[in-house]
Formats: sequence, C-alpha cells, structure tokens
Amino acid sequence: MNLALFDLDHTLLPIDSDYSWGEFSLQIGWTDPVVFKAKNDQFFADYQAGVLDIHDYVRFATEAVRLRGAEAADNAHRQFMQEVVLPKVRPEALELVRRHQEAGDHVMIVTATNEFVTRPIADAFGVTDLIAVALARDAKGWITGEISGTPSFKDGKVKRVAEWLAARHLAWQDVNITFYSDSVNDLPLLEKAQTPVATNPDARLRQIATDRGWRILELFK
Repeated sequence: MNLALFDLDHTLLPIDSDYSWGEFSLQIGWTDPVVFKAKNDQFFADYQAGVLDIHDYVRFATEAVRLRGAEAADNAHRQFMQEVVLPKVRPEALELVRRHQEAGDHVMIVTATNEFVTRPIADAFGVTDLIAVALARDAKGWITGEISGTPSFKDGKVKRVAEWLAARHLAWQDVNITFYSDSVNDLPLLEKAQTPVATNPDARLRQIATDRGWRILELFK
C-alpha cells in the first residue's frame, strides 16, 4: 500500500487552523480579548519552539467550545470554515492531494490539531481518513477538554499511524509512506517515511532536509 500522509497547518493550509480558530473565537466574542489572545499567542510560540504541552493547550483551546455546547459550536465552525478556512484553501494544495488520490495512493491527514477543528477541513480537501487529536467525551457525548488516547503530536504521530496500520493488520514494512510536513515537530514521522517531503518548512526542518538530501517543496511559493 502506498500511503500519502499530510500534515495540515502550514503544509496543506498556509495558516495554522488551531491558532486561527482561537482568533475567530475572539472575533465572535466567545473569549476574553486580552487574556485569551495572550495565552493563545504564548501556546503558538511554544509550538513553534517545540516545547508545547499539548494537554494544557487542548484544555485551553477547547474551553469555549465545551462551554457553548454542540449546536453553537457547530454553527460557529461553519462560519469559521466560510470566513477563514475556505478562502485559504489553495488550488495547488488541492491538486497535490488529488494527484496522490488519482495515483491510487491512500491519502490521510495527520495533524496535531484537534478533531473538532480539523474534521470539516479534511472533508474540504476530500480526505476521509484523518488522524487528529481525539477529544475525550462525557456520558452525553460532549467534549470534556481532555485528550482521548495518544495525542497525534511529535512521537505521537508515529504511534497513531502505527495504531492505524495495526487495525488493518499492516506493519511499517507493508506500506510505502510519503509524508509532507512543514514542522520540525514532525521529525519522528518524517524519519519513518520512505519519502519525507519538507513542505514550506520552518527554518530548523529546512536545515535538516538540506543536510539529509530530502525533497523541499515550496507549495505556496
């Protein structure tokens, strides 16, 4: 099986959907304009620096959604898609995904952003299989703010892909993986892939890719 795996933020999208959702929640009045923005900016800086506490971040990032409830959250996300995400979906990103699909590759998005934010975005790219940060749910089926299982972040992406393979009675040696990512946070999965592609890479990943002779793709250049 040929697998084409894509990170999402700054790889297929020229924005960070998690951070952008936080900014959107500010715009619609769901969060405190001073306190939330300062914390959101700090978490984003931590992510870029490779020191993010994913559990603390998910509690923070999902709090407004959890408090508003499912109906309000779904309505807000539809507005978010129309106003923020879809205008940023570039033809070249769609074409890259479709090229792999037409070649018969099994395409999947593997992201450290939570499933609430990313499921509709994956759908917009025509990608059914999504590995995202899974959210724990209460007895009524609504999110609690905690993470369910292994977060798909750093080494967690490798573990989640391994779980996906095992559920299909496959192992790493049974698949040929191409993985596109912009971030040095994804180095563990890039190193597992037969074809790592540094896509719109951050400075640290660009240097690693250059040193190792990996392909560098400027998708949004």
